[in-house]
Amino acid sequence: MRVGMDDKTIEALGKLRKALETTERARGHLYSFHQLTGTADFELDDAIAALREAGHAEHANRVQRELTGRNVLPGRWTFQIVEEYDDIYYDVFRDVERAARDDLAGGQRHGLEKQLKRDRQRRSAAADTHP
Repeated sequence: MRVGMDDKTIEALGKLRKALETTERARGHLYSFHQLTGTADFELDDAIAALREAGHAEHANRVQRELTGRNVLPGRWTFQIVEEYDDIYYDVFRDVERAARDDLAGGQRHGLEKQLKRDRQRRSAAADTHP
């Protein structure tokens, strides 16, 4: 943390960092969506085979025709959604947060948490001296 950084700047950078961390979590959920959707698509192969084996070729054909490899949004599979999210939103978010942190805090991350750690540890140490 930059020496002499005021509390309001530390707090503002902390809020910006928290927003980035929330975006990181959202991105993780997007990757979960991507992986789960892909897994479901491959599981359709077993469903199709089971329907055929059970004598339901018409339903097997419909599942294969209408679901296997289907776009989840017009013209897009989930990997394309992840890529667009990264390129259009996530990368920009990270760059903006990093630029503010570099300029205002000398690149140090988690300034608010570092301040909280010092304050809480000071209070803990002070508690040892009180009966």
